[in-house]
Amino acid sequence: MTSPETMAVNLDGQHDSAGPVRGTQSLLHIGMIWLAANLVVTTLLTGTLFTPAVSFGTASAMIVVGTLIGVLVLVLVGNMGTRTGLPTMALTRGSFGIRGSILPAVANLIILMGWSWVQAMLAGVTVNYLVHEATGFSNPMLFSAICQAIVVVLAIFGHTGISRVEPWLALAILIVMGFVFAAAFSAFSPGEFAAMPVDASLGGTPFITLDMVIATAISWTVLSADMNRHAKSSTAGIVGSGIGYTLSTSIAMFLGLVAFSAVLLRGHEATPFDPSVIVAEFGWPLGIAIFLSVMATNTMVVFGMVTSVVNAQSKWHLKFLPTAIVLGIISVIGSTFLGLLNQFTDFLFIISAFFVPVFAIMIADYYLLKRRGYSRQILHERPESRYWYRGGVNWIAVIVWVVGAVLSYVLSYVAPSPIGANIPAFVISFALYLGLMLGIGRGGALGLIDPRDRMRTGHLLDGADETAALRLEH
Repeated sequence: MTSPETMAVNLDGQHDSAGPVRGTQSLLHIGMIWLAANLVVTTLLTGTLFTPAVSFGTASAMIVVGTLIGVLVLVLVGNMGTRTGLPTMALTRGSFGIRGSILPAVANLIILMGWSWVQAMLAGVTVNYLVHEATGFSNPMLFSAICQAIVVVLAIFGHTGISRVEPWLALAILIVMGFVFAAAFSAFSPGEFAAMPVDASLGGTPFITLDMVIATAISWTVLSADMNRHAKSSTAGIVGSGIGYTLSTSIAMFLGLVAFSAVLLRGHEATPFDPSVIVAEFGWPLGIAIFLSVMATNTMVVFGMVTSVVNAQSKWHLKFLPTAIVLGIISVIGSTFLGLLNQFTDFLFIISAFFVPVFAIMIADYYLLKRRGYSRQILHERPESRYWYRGGVNWIAVIVWVVGAVLSYVLSYVAPSPIGANIPAFVISFALYLGLMLGIGRGGALGLIDPRDRMRTGHLLDGADETAALRLEH
């Protein structure tokens, strides 16, 4: 029998390192991983939020357009992982500084914890519906906690196996989705879906729908480099993740839109973002598919959450098993707060406010300022590192992040933008960060970067030769 000490050592050896890895996965493998990852209940149920606030045709168009816009950010950040071998939160050291990267890492932990709660709740509500139909017993809080407890155990002991079987689970889920599509379109024609009346009192607009779809892509981008750093080439990572994410998101959201619309066309009362509504309409196979999708995807979310904390700062020397137990207990307790499901739209917009500016900063820093490369100095907390900035923090990045987040909030809730919040927040954060950093690099006197940084690294644009080392050595 394996002792607890031996088990802990083995687990610590298995978790993904924040250091660079050499990718080996093919384009097809990366594509299947991304296809499987987003065939999940949260994406499906996001599609139930669109109609009748907007027309069926408008919702369908915004799903496609929003997915294509969002995937551009996802593949650009993912390609940073492929080229460097680093996970997403480790890459923030390049733009936010070695110590400053803790800020987006904490935000990422909060977001991933929220995702794990939401998905466990949805699995619990689904299981509760199936059990209630069969036995009359109902306790959604209990089933949500049980589902999350299973996820935590799988994240600690079964994450490797889950990652291997997830593509097969995706295939099974696609088959169930095909059944739902066939049932919906056999009952109602495309013309009947298109002719559904819009309820103007709900306050929906095409751009609100677009923002929600883009926010879904942003929520997945926090894990894009984590997944794509295992790709064997930039082509494999970009094409595989681009196609896989676009297909899975479009299919899952469109399924939610179609299934919810079918319920409305039958004249039934329906609550958006409630899995029991569509399970009641299309039967237990869909309920089982929802449960399996949550087990697979949420396992990887919880595992990623733990490894992010363990690898946030090398000096902390955190161990995988105790960290997983602590975070796991928090995630199980949080999964019982079912009221969060009523705030899912706000949750998506919070993710956007947090991370749209972060990804704008990362993309500007990596692809333009550092010329598509980071040196191995990014791996170590040393004052002589070019990623030290001032006191280990790039205050320009922090300020731009705050400005972008506040702007995103204002454009969402205070003075709604006619083109949504995500696109303006990204463009302004990108331009502001680039302009301020170029000004400082050319001798600006804002006092937010240590003057010695310019002396030891030269112009901020001079990074290509030095950074090739990290790509070649990983």
